[in-house]
Amino acid sequence: MADWHSTVTPPALARLLAATRPPGPAPARRPAYRALAGQIRQLVTEGRLPVGARLPAERELATVLELSRTTVATAYETLRGDGYLRSRRGAGSWTTLPEGAPPPGDALHPVPPDEQGRTLDLGVAALPAPQPWLGAAAARAVEQLPYYASGHGHYPTGVPVLREAVARRYTERGLPTTPDQVLITTGAMGGLHLIQRALVGRGDRVAVEAPSYAHTLQALRLSGARLVPVPYAYRTDHRPGPQDALVPPPVWDRDEWQRVLRGAAPKLAYVIPDFHNPTGALIDEEQRRELLAAARAAGSIVLVDETTAELDWGVPESEPMPRPMAALDRAAQVVTVGSAGKLLWGGLRIGWVRAAPALVRRLAGERVYSDVGTPVLEQLIAAELLGEPLPAVRAHQLDRLRATAHAFAAALPARLPGWSFPMPTGGLALWVSTDGLSGATLAGVGERDGVRIASGNRFGSDGAFEQHIRIPLTVPAAAVPAAVERLAAVAARAAAGGRLGPGDEAQPLAV
Repeated sequence: MADWHSTVTPPALARLLAATRPPGPAPARRPAYRALAGQIRQLVTEGRLPVGARLPAERELATVLELSRTTVATAYETLRGDGYLRSRRGAGSWTTLPEGAPPPGDALHPVPPDEQGRTLDLGVAALPAPQPWLGAAAARAVEQLPYYASGHGHYPTGVPVLREAVARRYTERGLPTTPDQVLITTGAMGGLHLIQRALVGRGDRVAVEAPSYAHTLQALRLSGARLVPVPYAYRTDHRPGPQDALVPPPVWDRDEWQRVLRGAAPKLAYVIPDFHNPTGALIDEEQRRELLAAARAAGSIVLVDETTAELDWGVPESEPMPRPMAALDRAAQVVTVGSAGKLLWGGLRIGWVRAAPALVRRLAGERVYSDVGTPVLEQLIAAELLGEPLPAVRAHQLDRLRATAHAFAAALPARLPGWSFPMPTGGLALWVSTDGLSGATLAGVGERDGVRIASGNRFGSDGAFEQHIRIPLTVPAAAVPAAVERLAAVAARAAAGGRLGPGDEAQPLAV
């Protein structure tokens, strides 16, 4: 049995190494094997190179990096001596951690409850529950529970009252929907996992925005899909306002999308058109139609992530929101995933899939081999919140996000003037360029200083977006100045090389 669970190709490792840059001024020159070992060690400790990843053979990596085989062999031997690599004849070499070393931190995982008092969480983009509405909805749901308790409690497609509520909300947003087009899932990720398992086979190409939602990218990788990233473009006719930090809002690159769909013919195209995570981009209807037409011509299914579609806190009331993508081209193969977690509360773990009735029935039949169904009580609570309380809940959550966004827009340029970001009109985050500072380095320093930071490379592939971080709009507005002060302190330490010990600098190689 192998001690490794994935393989890193020589070109993929070269791209990761090229994106690994130490902060601050370049340190004194050190032997190439030490530089290479330091970079690989940094990739492992930051979680960008998984523990248990099989590295390329020495000769293959030497060829790609244009180094001598002796240099690579000595770097591998150094890593083995430090406990970051294991090797066995016939099995190759794979990454590991020294005995007793903690696993790499992941800012995208929630802070444990016992650490929340001393840790500033700038990693997870999720709002607290809207009170008092959640408590009132829970009380009403408990009153209804005895009716459902008389049966086995398994609803593979979802409790009818929630399917009706979700269908009604789609119809209100301009997409006529019936309950048989809705499948209730255990969170949006539950829906995405079902779709991936049903529609994407190992080795199938999946076109994704670059950057994109980190958890979905990782789930697609684990399923064996081959990701084809499509970079964002930026509007050239944008006139920045006082809070835009001179960065235009991103848009889809229509030429690149057409090239990828035509040339790669991906099985699936995964997009987040409404307040994209992490950039906050809102895509207009014209671009949505163009992408749908290109996908139809290529025979690609379009998987639309609408988990943030209701978070339009900065869209003027005079400007209507773009309609859901499934409303724009009924002939296209469109599957939509939504969630109550972003607008209502993530603790409910309620998501849904909107698709053709035949696909809903297929997904419901296949899910019985995983979770059978979503908990009934949480479904009843979500159905209550999607009813009469919804306008008040939306207003409360959007006010909270708007206030925090404006607070960050004022505090970040004042305290970190070299950093920049496009000011979104909705969503849960700011996508911040860190003026050349490594986001992974910021995350590493922040982990030691009690500040969780989501580094930009989590939202890309092969080391992309190294000089970005995502800042969630979930800190209370009044606490933003103090949060920015702590973030600035982390940035200062990172810029001075504060995360690295003496002699451990990971110098870049010319790759």
